[in-house]
Amino acid sequence: MIELSLREVTKRFHRGGEIVCALDRVTLDVPAAQFCVVMGPSGSGKSTLLHLVAGIDAPTSGTVIVDGRDLAAMSDDERTLLRRRRIGFVFQFFNLLPTLSALENAALPLQLDGVRRAEAERRARDLLGDLGLGDRLDHRPHQLSGGQMQRVALARALVGDPALLLADEPTGNLDSRSGEEVLALLRETATVRGHTVLMVTHDERAASVGDRIVHLVDGRVGSDTTTARAAAAR
Repeated sequence: MIELSLREVTKRFHRGGEIVCALDRVTLDVPAAQFCVVMGPSGSGKSTLLHLVAGIDAPTSGTVIVDGRDLAAMSDDERTLLRRRRIGFVFQFFNLLPTLSALENAALPLQLDGVRRAEAERRARDLLGDLGLGDRLDHRPHQLSGGQMQRVALARALVGDPALLLADEPTGNLDSRSGEEVLALLRETATVRGHTVLMVTHDERAASVGDRIVHLVDGRVGSDTTTARAAAAR
């Protein structure tokens, strides 16, 4: 399990001749196994927040703690290992390698981490089967529907059994039915598998699947509410 903690996090960057404040003194705690959704208009700081939590970027000021560790106190190699072994990523446009099969795409993170191919593919095969893709193992991305590609991407994110799953608009490129299937799988990731999920979305319907919705406005936390689903489950 994993917990996230952001303390007075600010991120500024230069654009042209001006300084833009993407995040402004954001403080946020996400308990282990919670499905937390971040919403807000374009430019509100949602993607910046994900990048900081992933250790891809560093805050201008403030502290980001992932799995009990201050990212700023870690070396580049340590942050790379954290992303590889403790964090899974799901993107809007899937980011599957077009020359690899579904099985090979899903197994790739394990192989990059030194797991033997046979073992990596065994674990990927089991996971793809759980996600309803047992009959699509040898299909390449162009032979799959959008929903199937996103499920392969989800398998790739989960194959290493990460404690934290970061999802950036995971249903933004899917039709309604496929989107609902992917959201159900993300919900299961938190409820059944015990992973912490941090998802960015513009979609109110998608957000309702989570336990909590944090709205960002101009780089600040505008509201932080429990969803009806989570309230009813108490």
